[in-house]
Amino acid sequence: MMRTAILGCGAMGMILGAYLTKSGLEIHLIDAYTDHVKALNEKGARLIRCANFTVPVKAITPDQMEGCYDLVFLLTKQTANEEVLNHLLPFLKADSTVCTLQNGVPEPSVARIIGKERTVGGTLLWGATFIEPGVSELTSDVTKLDTLFEIGELDGVIGNRIRMVAGTLEKMGPVSITSNLMGARWLKVMFNSCWSGMSAALGCVFGDLIDNPKASACLSYIAHEGVAVCQALGYEMPHLGGKDMTLLGSIGTEEEFQRSQLMFYDILNNLRPAKASMLQDLEKGKLTEIGMINGYISAEGKKVGIPTPFNDTVVKVVRGIEAGTFPLSMDNLQYFHLK
Repeated sequence: MMRTAILGCGAMGMILGAYLTKSGLEIHLIDAYTDHVKALNEKGARLIRCANFTVPVKAITPDQMEGCYDLVFLLTKQTANEEVLNHLLPFLKADSTVCTLQNGVPEPSVARIIGKERTVGGTLLWGATFIEPGVSELTSDVTKLDTLFEIGELDGVIGNRIRMVAGTLEKMGPVSITSNLMGARWLKVMFNSCWSGMSAALGCVFGDLIDNPKASACLSYIAHEGVAVCQALGYEMPHLGGKDMTLLGSIGTEEEFQRSQLMFYDILNNLRPAKASMLQDLEKGKLTEIGMINGYISAEGKKVGIPTPFNDTVVKVVRGIEAGTFPLSMDNLQYFHLK
């Protein structure tokens, strides 16, 4: 039997683990948060809001790992990749597969440590919030989504391995296999840079972003920068649900800007109570992945000569909150200057 694990079982990892376990798969949920692991083992994984069930799961801490895994889904913070992946190495075989479902564009850093031959990647197209040890809130109605996961090989080949990974994830819901992994990654980075970046910078839930005209306008400007950098690098963002998501960043005319704003409203109105995982980190006094999201767009923009003032400001504000020099407040909107 294939040995499967989820490494990093915060909100997203725990919910994925709950669904896979519920489907009958034997899977290890691995997380360093001992109280969370204890709660999972004693009470099961409890999902609330858009799902309402509790399922017994097998959870362990990294120091309890043993043997080798055939398939590992990586959902730890990308900031911990160096430490996490070096710890994982002894538990991998030559033909093991690690599927990174992290934010940002983590495949290069993952492949550098465990090898390209063991690395595949993908994006999660649903949302979740960690509530307390053993409990997470599913903030997307996964029964109404056409695709829950978009995954692919680094070289774009669609073969048996990526189909095997897809077959596992399909236990939760629909999976799309792409030959354009980097385009899919950039689409998710653009999404995260907008509502996750601004949720963290302003200390608010997603609904607050679309209810504030200036905050909502910033979403379009941030998207505009992400789309421009992506296209300059030669990547093509895939459509999602039949819609061209680059239109989120098409703001050359007033009509285009209003179309972008309406698209953001339609997306986030269904996710009103959700808060970014980066905001949850800030509330706990932890460092965020801002450098791998808005900071990634800024860094790549410099490589192709495209200014990214709005993404730069998100990074500046979130770094300021981390350092204690900026408040966790909607007042941080003052640092964003609309054109």
